[in-house]
Amino acid sequence: MAGVGPMTQDWEPVVIRKRAPNSAAKRDEKTVNAARRSGAEIESVRKFNAATNKAASSSTSLNTKRLDDDTENLAHERVPTELKKAIMQARGEKKLTQSQLAQLINEKPQVIQEYESGKAIPNQQILSKLERALGAKLRGKK
Repeated sequence: MAGVGPMTQDWEPVVIRKRAPNSAAKRDEKTVNAARRSGAEIESVRKFNAATNKAASSSTSLNTKRLDDDTENLAHERVPTELKKAIMQARGEKKLTQSQLAQLINEKPQVIQEYESGKAIPNQQILSKLERALGAKLRGKK
């Protein structure tokens, strides 16, 4: 408001205060130790079942016995021996190294190595890429 009247300076002090500590801040170690030093009364209460996960583990479910009795050995399907040999043979006929074949199908050389060693879990997308790159049918030989 320039030009309306004389401006005056406000010389009253402005006081900025912190908020009162919340309940979490009242319980921190520093505050509790200060209260102990001053001789204030301190009450500590442990909540029932605190710091335990008994609610999840103590109740036995109906499937517990069935799971204990289950002797089935579960494992992922691995690359069959016929497929390993077919990949190695087709790659040899094309005179490709594992890394060259991997580059052709946009996969890591480790993937080809796993397929040829039989450690890989068969993936239909990778098998179709291999079939296209090698020009050989790898699946469905019946």
